Order: sequence, then C-alpha cells, then structure tokens
Amino acid sequence: PNFQERMAPYKDKIGPMYDTPRPIDVRYVNGDPMSRGSQPTNGQKVWMRANGSLPSDPTLHACIVTYASDMTLLDTTLLPHGRNWFDGVQMASLDHAMWFHRPFRADDWLLYEQHAISSSSARGLAAGSIYNAEGHLAINVVQEGLIRLER
Repeated sequence: PNFQERMAPYKDKIGPMYDTPRPIDVRYVNGDPMSRGSQPTNGQKVWMRANGSLPSDPTLHACIVTYASDMTLLDTTLLPHGRNWFDGVQMASLDHAMWFHRPFRADDWLLYEQHAISSSSARGLAAGSIYNAEGHLAINVVQEGLIRLER
C-alpha cells in the first residue's frame, strides 16, 4: 500500500500531512512500524521510488535518492525499543553519509534494507543498503540523529 493507504487509520493523528502529495512512494516489506505494534526488531526493509518518470540524468537520480534515503532510516533506531514516531518522539538528523557504488534510477523500485546500529543517550545510529532494480548494491547510507521523547 502507498502512504495514503497505509496512513488512513491514523489520518486524525497526522492531520494535513495525510493529504500532502508524496514525491516518493515508500512501501514497507513487513508492514509499517505503526501497524507492527510494539514488537522490537533491529531493522526493516522498504521499497521506494520516485513518483513519475524522470529524465536520464544521474545527478538528478542521486539527489532524489539522497532525499528519499532520509525518509525512514532514522526511524529504524526506534525499532529495538518497540517504538515508532507516533509515540511522541522528536527526531532530528545530525549527519547523513552516502556512498554510491553502481548505477540506479530513482524512478525504478529500489530495495532499502535498514538496521539500527546503536540507540542510547538520546542518539541513534542506523545504516542502510540500497539495491538497484537488478538487485545489485548501489548505495550505502549511514545516519546519526538526536532522538527525544516529547515531554
């Protein structure tokens, strides 16, 4: 299911964000973190792609995937604690690094495997691997963030 389909049960919680057009289609392999409940896990997989066809400009594709890579990775640091961003969590990215290995297209489905490396002392560190449409590793991603429960 796409974002609107996944978030329909939570429409009242997320407000105007529900109706905002999404430039990236993100689909969780094992259900999104909100529907999985409080079952702790160390990682997740998502399929992602840009909505619509894009010109064959590798720089544009890199920019779009860079944007998309930030959408779900930091959330992974909450999973070992059985939490998600509906649990009154504030998160902010502190740094985000990427290594590009092979060609890819942002308008093709890309598999993004993510796992939490560390989550303690109000900080989280997560890593991800993005595979192109041919199944080859195209990009590695690491992100550190500040994570706090709302008071």
